[in-house]
Amino acid sequence: MIENIKAKTYRKKASRTFRTVKTGCAQDAIGKLKHGEDVYILTYGQFSLIDALFAIVDQTGPADVVLSSWTTASAHLEHVDHMMSASQVRSLRMIVDRSFRSRQPAYHRRMRELFSQDCIRALRSHSKFMVITNDEWKIVVRTSMNLNENPRLENIEITDDPSFASFMLKIVDEIFDIVEPDCDMSDLPDIPEDTTYNLADVKPLLFETLTIPETTHVV
Repeated sequence: MIENIKAKTYRKKASRTFRTVKTGCAQDAIGKLKHGEDVYILTYGQFSLIDALFAIVDQTGPADVVLSSWTTASAHLEHVDHMMSASQVRSLRMIVDRSFRSRQPAYHRRMRELFSQDCIRALRSHSKFMVITNDEWKIVVRTSMNLNENPRLENIEITDDPSFASFMLKIVDEIFDIVEPDCDMSDLPDIPEDTTYNLADVKPLLFETLTIPETTHVV
């Protein structure tokens, strides 16, 4: 009698780095990106999501970018616009919370002026992430940061993984298909639940394993 034996799937474990950063800039904190690496950084809010985007694209080269943020600030919008003008950002899609228009009407108008009506979608969202892709890199950034200055404890995780990037882009595509360009959607979009992403087992994070990199200056 042949027993039913469940097949095992083997895959190379991703390289993971964990660090805390109390001072310095995004470039110092992120360091040199590596393909297939997952970097988790706990910060004191000394840099923002736009700083992280600049530091990442500076290494990847020109890329297509998705930005999801609950709120944003005018200066950060201008920085993104400058990056697009310099061809560092080849294309941009943004997701914001539906309350953004009423909370920050001037910033909302400025977003539409800079990036057009069609590249922004507003819905009930508190999700903060970026997807940065080109022929060489497929990066997903998960974070607590918004697109503004926020000097408090924040986290950011940078992962180069084609499958993960594809999963996130599929969700973004669904949102852009469902939500109208100039509509503040009050209901959550009906995104199909037909895609899953399995994370490898992660061991508990021990405090003594964290490192604090040296930096060039104090913010």
